[in-house]
Amino acid sequence: MREPVDLRRQRILAVLAARGPVRVADLAQELEVSVVTLRRDVEELARLGKLRRGHGVARPAVPDAAAPAGSAVPAGVPAGRPAAVEGDTVGLVVPERHTYLFEALHGARTVLEEAGLRVALHITPQAGGGERAMAERALASGVRGLLLAPRWRGADAEEGDHGWLGALGVPAVLMERRPRPGSAGHALDSVCSDHWYGVHLALDHLLSLGHSRIVLAARDDSPTARALRAAFREIAAARPEVADWAVTLSAPDAVPGPPGSRAWDPSGLADLLRRRGATAAVLHGDVDALMLVEQLAEAGIRVPGDCSVVAYDDVVAALGSTPLTAVAPPKAEVGRAAAELLLHRLRQPAGARPAPVRRIELLPELKVRGSAVPAAAGAG
Repeated sequence: MREPVDLRRQRILAVLAARGPVRVADLAQELEVSVVTLRRDVEELARLGKLRRGHGVARPAVPDAAAPAGSAVPAGVPAGRPAAVEGDTVGLVVPERHTYLFEALHGARTVLEEAGLRVALHITPQAGGGERAMAERALASGVRGLLLAPRWRGADAEEGDHGWLGALGVPAVLMERRPRPGSAGHALDSVCSDHWYGVHLALDHLLSLGHSRIVLAARDDSPTARALRAAFREIAAARPEVADWAVTLSAPDAVPGPPGSRAWDPSGLADLLRRRGATAAVLHGDVDALMLVEQLAEAGIRVPGDCSVVAYDDVVAALGSTPLTAVAPPKAEVGRAAAELLLHRLRQPAGARPAPVRRIELLPELKVRGSAVPAAAGAG
């Protein structure tokens, strides 16, 4: 027999009175109704002034801070501090023109808004030092915490940021950034993709197809790019199946500083593949990969007929005329995990002993689309 609407709504109010803010999805599961039905109930009760609505969250009509002493709080939220205070804001600081990190941003936003927090996005220009200025602007506006992804085009830029990152004064979590061990930033919570594992997936796939001469064309202007280059060198040198390997830049602007400032070979990837007898390439990032595939075609090298390709990032790799097999870091999951770490900090009671610093790594996966095929007999 279906439960009467009025009774169900009384139960909703009873749960909020006892526990404070509750996610709509969790409440629907607890009351054994659909999320759509529960959302309609919440909207109507909010219209009547009997509760308050947030982004995916239902709250008591009485503000959390005024809840009766001794009342229970939502699961996972320490007593003495509300899960979220109406109007609280978290700042997200990310570089401009960085689609990869915008996916992480979307994942973080989902978690934060479900917790009732407002998200303020601060996009840093490409000029050096932009992250610090944006972080200071966010702090001046009164944010409770920060999620940051500094550009760090080079090691010097990273070193220069460690001091102010370690002295922010509010909880902060780094996304896709792992500060140098022993630096001031080392003591910050962080969430990263395991890019070593991502390179392992790419090489293992190519080796399984019989390719033994492999080139990496990668950027060198971000922490991710530098991690990929280091991992490729380590793994390729250690795998006995690899007969020859080489590393080059994927574009003339792929390094810190002016174009052509380091090891850009104007003869291009096609010439390098021919000189080394390589039959496969790992290309970072997606936009560079799609452009390089076009350049290979113009030079008479077909993908995958003459050269198998695995891209790295998987933002637009599937959109090429030849959809590219790609390593896909868990971009949205990185954002979600970073937001959850930040919430964990924000929910600590005032004066409590700080929780241990957490450093999380998430594994990428390989998306096979057909740009990598078995090596021709006698090749590789």
